[in-house]
Amino acid sequence: MKLAPSLLNADFADLRRAVSYIEGLADAVHLDVMDGNFVPNITFGPLVVRAVRKITRLPLDVHLMIAHPAEFVEDFAAAGADWISFHAEVTRYPGEILGMIRGYGKRAGMVINPQTPAHSVFDYLELCDYVLVMTVMPGFGGQAMIPEALEKVGEIKREAARLGLQVEVEVDGGVKTENLARVREAGADIVVVGSSIYAAPDPRRAAEEIRRLLDS
Repeated sequence: MKLAPSLLNADFADLRRAVSYIEGLADAVHLDVMDGNFVPNITFGPLVVRAVRKITRLPLDVHLMIAHPAEFVEDFAAAGADWISFHAEVTRYPGEILGMIRGYGKRAGMVINPQTPAHSVFDYLELCDYVLVMTVMPGFGGQAMIPEALEKVGEIKREAARLGLQVEVEVDGGVKTENLARVREAGADIVVVGSSIYAAPDPRRAAEEIRRLLDS
């Protein structure tokens, strides 16, 4: 399994130090972009992505929790995003956005909220490099996982296999050491961990423990 720590709960006054905690342990850096429209919170835009790009060679996994992702794909691609995902709930034409992301040479992903059925992405799996399954409601870090949402991981992987496609499934929301085994059993390929690392007294040690559990 790949580990993609989320910087949402990190100290933005010292991003270089925050990223240093996960260097050598993470497979990507997860960046949650919120617009105060699609979700009731505001985080950051392309400038912060560009700043993180300058301090790490890890792939940047940019999760667009925004109402109009098509308008910003170019900006985030130019800022250094390697993976770009957007929510299925915000558009009737996801294929166009997926094509746009791929056109910039980036990995393209769709995201589904806990109440959104897995089949909502089935028609677009051929254009997806990955699908992100939210196991909390988007907008805030530190929430408790909604375990029922994990069932969609298997549904998506089975449909991708039926179609002969290689599509990774990412899980984001409330992942902690105590439920990591359940996430693994669900079949997730990528796991996003935020507050369990950055709210810990020793973020580096917390990241090492999660890495150990993923590799065991």
